[in-house]
Amino acid sequence: MAFLRLFKPPKNQQFSYKPRYWDPKKEEAEKLKERVEQLQQGGVDAMKTRISGGFRKGAGGAAAGAYRSARVKKSNSTLLIVLISLMGIAYIVYQLYFPELEAWLS
Repeated sequence: MAFLRLFKPPKNQQFSYKPRYWDPKKEEAEKLKERVEQLQQGGVDAMKTRISGGFRKGAGGAAAGAYRSARVKKSNSTLLIVLISLMGIAYIVYQLYFPELEAWLS
């Protein structure tokens, strides 16, 4: 029975830390509250906060998601049209030239 353990290396010890008290919604609300307070104060810190908030949201905000979705749909439809046309061309070539190739090989 001991020879079976020679071929199976021991597993690494795993560590998983799960915090007991953590509320992600509360933490997000606190960050938003702090950001609003900094924006209301004005000055250089408010400008930095506004710029960093824009980077976090993304270039277009919610509209960017809709734009990307529309572009993906258009790209997929173009790809489908190209594949169908290539399959049609392959079928036509097969019908026109395969009998000649078969006769030539025979």
